[in-house]
Amino acid sequence: MIRVTPRIALDESEIEEHYIRASGPGGQNVNKVATAVQLRFAAAVSPALDEGVRRRLAVLAGRRMTRDGVLIITAERFRTRERNRADALARLLDLIRRAAIVPKTRRATRPSAASRERRLATKAARGRTKRLRQARTESE
Repeated sequence: MIRVTPRIALDESEIEEHYIRASGPGGQNVNKVATAVQLRFAAAVSPALDEGVRRRLAVLAGRRMTRDGVLIITAERFRTRERNRADALARLLDLIRRAAIVPKTRRATRPSAASRERRLATKAARGRTKRLRQARTESE
């Protein structure tokens, strides 16, 4: 089990790993060895995630999530398979952690009478300053 948050733990069998050839620099190593990792996590059917986390995860994942609810993360930043594997897993866990945070609902508020009064006073003072400057530039 992989502990994501105190309430969420993923079973390792839910995560599929495929090794593919990486693109970019790396010379002969890139052409010979499949060092890039493609992680697949079926978020839509995972028993570890509740419905709210699934919805937020889909929004956070964007194009990385398929229509079937499979999250695909590709890691090819490093030259070794092990480091790319760790990077992909860390990115998956980070996404799930961010999706697990329930956003606070915004409550509509109004500015207080005193704050409205202060705002109007500063606007009036600023207007006076500008009028004073305007009078000087016209006479000069």
